[in-house]
Amino acid sequence: MITVDIVVNDDGRVTEFTMSGHADSAPHGQDLVCAGASAVVFGSMNAVLGLTDERPDIDYSDDGGYFKCRVLDLNNNEAQLIIQAMLVSLQTIETEYGQYIKLNYK
Repeated sequence: MITVDIVVNDDGRVTEFTMSGHADSAPHGQDLVCAGASAVVFGSMNAVLGLTDERPDIDYSDDGGYFKCRVLDLNNNEAQLIIQAMLVSLQTIETEYGQYIKLNYK
């Protein structure tokens, strides 16, 4: 199962998130849940880097199964909007495939 742990501060801003695990909804290379979640996260982080001044602290595993992002500028509204949009997309995947992906807000 993919687990996404999201840390939100008292102002409702995402301070960090970690996506870990594998969906195992299909054989490796055919897992659409894993591919979808990965595409959403990587695409969103590319948008943050390409469209905003935010330069988050990012760590990930080259072989998959782990991605962590720590937001450095919590006042960057554009970056926060992209991250919130990413979470909406991940929530949509969770609604349809909740047996394979779980979002936890902390």
